[in-house]
Amino acid sequence: MTDVVLGVDVGTTATKVQALDAAGRVHAEASRPHALEVRAPGRAEQDPRAVAAATRAAIAETVAVSRPPVAGLALSGAMHSLIGVGRGGEALTPSVTWADTRATPQADRLRASPDGPALHARTGTPVHPMSPLVKLRWFAEAQPGLFRRVRTWAGIKEWIVHDLTGAWATDHSIASGTGLMALASRDWDPGALAYAGIDASALPALVPTDAALPLAARAADALGLPAGLPVVVGAGDGPLANVGAGAVRPGVAACSAGTSGALRVVVERPSVDPGRSVFCYALTPGRWVVGGAINNGGVVLDWAADALTPDLGPEPHEALLALAARAPAGCDGLLMLPALLSERAPAWSAVPRGAYVGLTRAHRREHLVRAALEGVAQQLALVLASVEAAGGEVRAVHGTGG
Repeated sequence: MTDVVLGVDVGTTATKVQALDAAGRVHAEASRPHALEVRAPGRAEQDPRAVAAATRAAIAETVAVSRPPVAGLALSGAMHSLIGVGRGGEALTPSVTWADTRATPQADRLRASPDGPALHARTGTPVHPMSPLVKLRWFAEAQPGLFRRVRTWAGIKEWIVHDLTGAWATDHSIASGTGLMALASRDWDPGALAYAGIDASALPALVPTDAALPLAARAADALGLPAGLPVVVGAGDGPLANVGAGAVRPGVAACSAGTSGALRVVVERPSVDPGRSVFCYALTPGRWVVGGAINNGGVVLDWAADALTPDLGPEPHEALLALAARAPAGCDGLLMLPALLSERAPAWSAVPRGAYVGLTRAHRREHLVRAALEGVAQQLALVLASVEAAGGEVRAVHGTGG
């Protein structure tokens, strides 16, 4: 019987696991949700212990129902999170996610200084509150006592890698989304470290995306797997979306729409456009991903279901789309700016807020819902225009996401 590899995707709202063979056939799968806490304005956090528990449960369920033997695990993870870890390996902070905007003042100051554009050019990461670089500065200014107690700063995927292997390691892909890694050297950038107020010893070891670490005995016992099984560190979920969508050739973009959304193209040389409207993240040696991410993807559909159509039931999305189809394209002049979670690309500002524009007495629910969906599509179109303006030719778009 052929072996399978467990693909483990640690997303913003759930961990999804699939057991796949070399032909891409799925032999088993499982998913476990984890909460995104947004209890106060600007805050968007998760409990890293809960995310790790959900990940272990999804892996264990997949292992239990997969008949072929498991040859290894490979990881994908949401980018731009930050967790402060103590000397004993305990989480001193929640996982501060990409959607957290409390570092907006720090981002605004850095963007307005000469250092901001220079850091974006060197690291490929836009100056925005999502960036762990800017989050570190926020922690240093807002919680200096806690900042001094942290031994290691890591993201949620590094937390999961440590939970499975006992090692603190981060791949070049995730690292290139922190604002702390130089594109040219694939090493921690001295200027970024100085701005953040840390040194390289406070960060996980940098490894290639195909680096494999052995599964620790304690984790193996809990998962029903043999100790020492290879755990491929993997990459960020954004760059890997291009791989999964088959968008790895010049001229082919991947457009993903999950909780958030993004549009990306793969290039052979790292670059950042002079307008600083796109990111550039590593994938593998000789392959980089250029594009932009938006905060408001499927979350806008969820909001529309809750706020506009609560009568459609617990699984409203199909009925919601049918309702939107009753309105004409353009919604009879109604526009929605869908910045429910502020926004990222292409302006990389956390200031925008959502709004309906052009609302009249003639508009009905179907117009409101369709305008929300069209607003998300328009924001992705702006990202596409920015990618093309930066020199990225786009002849085809492959869609992916939930």
